[in-house]
Amino acid sequence: MQLIVVRERGNSSTSGRMNLLRYALSTNPLSHVVQEGLDYLWRCRQSAGRAGRADWRHCGDLRWILPGAWCADLPADCLSTVSHDEFRAGGTRGLNARFDDRWIVVTNGRFGTCVNQQLLARVTTATAADVIAVNAASDLLAYRERVRFTPDNELVGYRRLFADCAAGTRMPACWPHHLLVRPRVFETVVRPNLLGCFDTLVEKCRAQGVRMQAVDVAGSAFDLESEEGILAVCGAGLSADRTPNEDLRHAGIEEAAARREDALVSEQPRLIGPVLLGKQVTIEPGAVVVGPAILCDGSVVGRGAIVDSSIVGDRVSVEPGQVVRGCLVVAPGRHGAEAGAGKDRKGGYFRAHACACQENAFRAWPTLSYAVCLKRIVDLFVALVVLILFAPVFPVIALAVRISSPGSIFFRDKRQGLHGRLFDCIKFRTMRQGADKIQEKLRFVCEVDGPQFKMADDPRITTVGRFLRETYLDEIPQFFNVLCGQMSVVGPRPSPESENTLCPSWRDARLSVRPGITGLWQVRRTRAEHKDFQEWIHYDTQYVRNLSPGLDLWICWRTFRRMVENFVSQF
Repeated sequence: MQLIVVRERGNSSTSGRMNLLRYALSTNPLSHVVQEGLDYLWRCRQSAGRAGRADWRHCGDLRWILPGAWCADLPADCLSTVSHDEFRAGGTRGLNARFDDRWIVVTNGRFGTCVNQQLLARVTTATAADVIAVNAASDLLAYRERVRFTPDNELVGYRRLFADCAAGTRMPACWPHHLLVRPRVFETVVRPNLLGCFDTLVEKCRAQGVRMQAVDVAGSAFDLESEEGILAVCGAGLSADRTPNEDLRHAGIEEAAARREDALVSEQPRLIGPVLLGKQVTIEPGAVVVGPAILCDGSVVGRGAIVDSSIVGDRVSVEPGQVVRGCLVVAPGRHGAEAGAGKDRKGGYFRAHACACQENAFRAWPTLSYAVCLKRIVDLFVALVVLILFAPVFPVIALAVRISSPGSIFFRDKRQGLHGRLFDCIKFRTMRQGADKIQEKLRFVCEVDGPQFKMADDPRITTVGRFLRETYLDEIPQFFNVLCGQMSVVGPRPSPESENTLCPSWRDARLSVRPGITGLWQVRRTRAEHKDFQEWIHYDTQYVRNLSPGLDLWICWRTFRRMVENFVSQF
């Protein structure tokens, strides 16, 4: 069960300050976009298909707990709500509690959060606590740096994160973004204190021996009581790949006009990008609406006006010729709101959302492109042919490896594949047992820069192993990795995670495709002193940038020539 709790924060109508969250939840179609945005933010940092995934938005029952005055303003069938008074009287009793069948999730309704759920699932699996306070921390996101200075502003050092992290922290002074509660203590301890101060709840838990834990998890949080937060969440809602109801229209020019029959749109509207129209929206001739944008019920965009990446509230008129850019425009009088129309303001909340939720810089290709479809078909065909041709040679090589030195026939090592997925890379063993432990002792004689290791007359390599390496026969078992979809015939060199973390942007580029048995770096490298790592980065990124059938064929031809030349030179 998930409870989204919105607590009272004073009388905004008397203070002249608008409660934007209340306005957003009570306005069509803005309320639906906010829900979709919250759902999208929650899903966008999930690790799809991985063990330990925990999806709160789609497990169990979801209830919004709102102040009583808010409930009266909500559109029909908008939210599953319970008022504060109903909650105090037991309005949510009898609901099923499902977060891994072990947790009730209490979400602070003031914030829209985007957290790494895989990390959070690990925390909940390992903890013995009954209550966990969870906050989304942007400084724990991947590819961030923490810089430490002395009081005199002298640099002490820095810490670079290459993956999302979670860290224990002190119990917060105010309500966290999420509170995970075991069902057995929810009714007796947490529920009676859920609408009060967080300090009171902490005191009650400690007094009754309830074990508590606080943890920061990599993620982002958006304040829904601020204009920037509402804009960011709505930007996420318009970017989502699905809609909860028919009111959400990810529409272009014709679709937006055709599906909203009661919208009064000029004969030649200029609607650019995803524009969501409410009921009885009027767009006069010459007006331009640039998405992502939302025009709520009864709004009017005057002749020649420009609405760019903004939200125009219900019954709000944008005067002819005015420019509204990156802001939320509301009418005066709604829940203590002040007039906000007609301001030309620099926004960029959609850009801010993109940065906060972006997890990688992987390059993407269309589904039916060569990189996604045809290349995989060719890989399967080539792998089958090679494995069939070399099947008679396998027993001979296996026997030679076993005779040359004790140990297994194959060498397996964890490497990162497409989008960083780990897999076991298989080769014929060419080194003696314990070679990995000896490598660090030989690091001082390494002949290449960067994270890789290479030296002439490596004492760890066996006699048979040297022949296999020179003729590339040790890499034949990698065609089994190709069959399994973990590798490709041509691509960047398969590298362990420890090597990829040295250059994050290079890592995301090279992991946009499957690693290859051969590649551009392997056939173009010069082994020039102190340039090997730079060439590695250059040729891997160049391959991903220029990926094409012609480039793959050229690399295969160069690799075949080198194999023949090296094989002949052995005799």
